[in-house]
Amino acid sequence: MTPLPETPLLDKVKLPADLRGLDDRDLPQLAAELRKEMIDAVSKTGGHLGAGLGVVELTIAIHKVFETPDDRLIFDVGHQCYPHKILTGRRDRIRTLRQEDGLSGFTKRAESEYDPFGAAHSSTSISAGLGMAVASDLAGTDRKVIAVIGDGAMSAGMAYEALNNAGALDARLIVILNDNDMSIAPPTGAMSAYLARLASGRTYMGFREIGKKLTAYLGKNVDRAITRAVGHARGYVTGGTMFEELGFYHIGPIDGHSFEHLLPVLRNVRDNALGPVLIHVVTQKGKGYAPAEAAADKYHGVNRFDVITGAQAKAKPNAPSYTSVFGETLVQEARLDDKIVGITAAMPSGTGLDKLQEVFPKRTFDVGIAEQHAVTFAAGLATEGYKPFCALYSTFLQRGYDQVVHDVAIQGLPVRFPIDRAGFVGADGPTHAGSFDTGFLASLPGFVVMAAADEAELKHMVRTAVAYDDGPISFRYPRGEGVGVQLPERGEILEIGKGRVIRQGSKVALLSFGTRLADCMLAAEDLEAAGLSTTVADARFAKPLDHDLIRQLARHHAVLVTVEEGAVGGFGSQVLHYLATEGLLDSGLKVRPLVLPDIWMDQAKPETMYAKAGLDHTGILKTVFAALGQSGVGVNAAG
Repeated sequence: MTPLPETPLLDKVKLPADLRGLDDRDLPQLAAELRKEMIDAVSKTGGHLGAGLGVVELTIAIHKVFETPDDRLIFDVGHQCYPHKILTGRRDRIRTLRQEDGLSGFTKRAESEYDPFGAAHSSTSISAGLGMAVASDLAGTDRKVIAVIGDGAMSAGMAYEALNNAGALDARLIVILNDNDMSIAPPTGAMSAYLARLASGRTYMGFREIGKKLTAYLGKNVDRAITRAVGHARGYVTGGTMFEELGFYHIGPIDGHSFEHLLPVLRNVRDNALGPVLIHVVTQKGKGYAPAEAAADKYHGVNRFDVITGAQAKAKPNAPSYTSVFGETLVQEARLDDKIVGITAAMPSGTGLDKLQEVFPKRTFDVGIAEQHAVTFAAGLATEGYKPFCALYSTFLQRGYDQVVHDVAIQGLPVRFPIDRAGFVGADGPTHAGSFDTGFLASLPGFVVMAAADEAELKHMVRTAVAYDDGPISFRYPRGEGVGVQLPERGEILEIGKGRVIRQGSKVALLSFGTRLADCMLAAEDLEAAGLSTTVADARFAKPLDHDLIRQLARHHAVLVTVEEGAVGGFGSQVLHYLATEGLLDSGLKVRPLVLPDIWMDQAKPETMYAKAGLDHTGILKTVFAALGQSGVGVNAAG
């Protein structure tokens, strides 16, 4: 391999304007340097490696051809944005990726003018880009808008809704379909590149526009007939019929790692396109880094790793993860009940359903990035007597909320919702935090809403969900390791709406919903040391509430603190509503709900985030002593 020059080109590229001053012949060298920089940075921070390596040439080519940031560049999901960040003035901070006070792992409007739209969830780029393109037309500007979307994100219905709307509006929008799994069609070498250049050229596009005007003059029926004939003819060559039918001019597939293929097409589209265009590029995840190219998962998300060997740093777990406990428990129950089926939206390993998939492949369904469909698909299974477990991250369940309401809850269908990533998730920040599910599910009539305090409770809740057929039921649990409790051989069926008292006291009551229970126990020890007898209870259920338990805690304690890993409007709000309607606040009971703060909290280690939120044992202590007017004493006693 030819050694790089002493003064790397990347050192000269502080912003895309510097990149546009380079000769086209220098770009392969720049790409090699950019890959090296990205690999080194992610080896130290962890993050999404494979996707970014796959779009190095594409990212360079877009910034070379278009006038960003005035021209708008939108990345779907954002997993592939690291090269973009390095080229847009953030290279000096790239080794702070996903760290506390560092760069976000996704595009973020507040971070740079080169990030016109924040993205961490999938399939939003075309809709956002269409809005920007229409705004440009309304303002009378000639701004170009480019949306880069992966083939995986194209499995979501929202992408097709946007394509359909853009085609109907004949909007000046450029969509680049990054096909990094070769799941649509491979490029066919020189002929493919030649056809793409030809199809994107001024002559071909000019004839197309003249043809559209002529056929419009001759009549709509003739227009439709000729347009369909041309579209189908081009489809036989390029595979673009589907996009043409949606109103897009389709170009490709072309090699997404070849500047000789990318640059002419992008320049032709920049200079000649009058309506919506879709450019189909084929790339390879992990391109240019052998361990990533060879890995089955393409190094999608990695921990810190050794650049030479590719070996990732492995934590030494003291306890199994909640995700693995869920997956193994579901397999255990599925062996005993052939009506159990699992559904995930492109996250089999992330949700633990890969374990069910290995044992019962015909009873496990990965529907792709399509949470809305996943929920209603589960509802359909439930109507036929099956027991669907629709396993989603909390943050992704939000995407299917209308279906949860309309297709599941209103009909009272027994769909089971295992909700992973409850609470803070660390490096992925606010876009992936599980903040709102308790609030938006507990507000639905007939919904059973649970939260596991530890791994053993999670096993109980899986079995409880299997046995519950009277309507929808959910149970939430966080990312990461459990607390190391002894696991039962098989979970128990919990009594619906009943909590448990872990520790009995008389002055202070700590009522936990979820895995903050361990911190409640630590706080209780310090409160006892300060002379305050403390009860600790595990609510288990946010809906239906354990009214008997809450009534006893309210009547026999001076302070009641509810603790949860969710936003305001969740468990604590349900408890306060009950206390108020029952008149249990009239006696002077001091109630303090502890919830996630009403802000978007940026990434950090989860323990740091919980401490900042006041949801660790020190925060619980401060809350109790503040309620009693003894704030200083309690903190000192705890320290």
